[in-house]
Amino acid sequence: MKLVFLGTPDMAVPPLRALADAGHEIVRVITRVDKKRGRGGALSPSPVKAAALELGLTVSHDPDDVLDAVADGAELGVVVAYGRIIKPHLLEAVPMVNLHYSLLPRWRGAAPVERAILAGDVETGVGVMRLEEGLDTGGLYAEERVSIGDDTTADDLRAELSVVGCRLLVDVLSEPVDAWIDDAVAQTGETIYASKLGKSEFELDWSRPAVENHRVIRIGGAWTTFRGKRLKIIAADLVDGQVRPTTVQPEGKGPMEFDAWRNGAQPAADELFGAS
Repeated sequence: MKLVFLGTPDMAVPPLRALADAGHEIVRVITRVDKKRGRGGALSPSPVKAAALELGLTVSHDPDDVLDAVADGAELGVVVAYGRIIKPHLLEAVPMVNLHYSLLPRWRGAAPVERAILAGDVETGVGVMRLEEGLDTGGLYAEERVSIGDDTTADDLRAELSVVGCRLLVDVLSEPVDAWIDDAVAQTGETIYASKLGKSEFELDWSRPAVENHRVIRIGGAWTTFRGKRLKIIAADLVDGQVRPTTVQPEGKGPMEFDAWRNGAQPAADELFGAS
């Protein structure tokens, strides 16, 4: 079928490619504007834009260009981590589905993967849902559960959810839109919102239980301070109730093995923030 695709980050690229590989005609891709990167200020496209151009697809940055896509024959909009609210007049112009990485209605919102790990959930999932004006409130066309292990990182989980989500999305879209668009099943269960993470949530607090700090490390971006400077904890194991870093990144330097950092820094026993 003819589609308009709205998405932005890396996790939206596999669904875009899967739809193209399945033979759908993507008449337009809509994504965020290019951003300045690095000291030189060169413009960098979103991962979705880069992939779309590689596929030879038409790309734009204005969500109202959905209307142009409809004029060009788009029968359905597919939204994956677009990052902007779709306005009602666009939802009225063409039916839209959203690929969402949680077991709705648990973890509606911006950071479902991270919130599931931080909460200690043992499973999450991915669903294809009808896009409505409310935040992730639409009914579901398909859903599949995915386990979260004690050491599963956010990157690991996104990768697995992406594989499952691509398959679900292609399966749902294998039939004409009119055959299934009105058959979404209403969400059931407790609604919990996955708000965007604040900067303070990535700072490790060594007075908290080790398992909670380990979860923060698993979502990526965790940091602590060592002798007045920031030290990123990139990876760590949870052993005997203690967080034992395996990879760290000192301020102004690249990532390194924890043992190599410790040999150079020579921290005292009371400076090891949970490591031994």
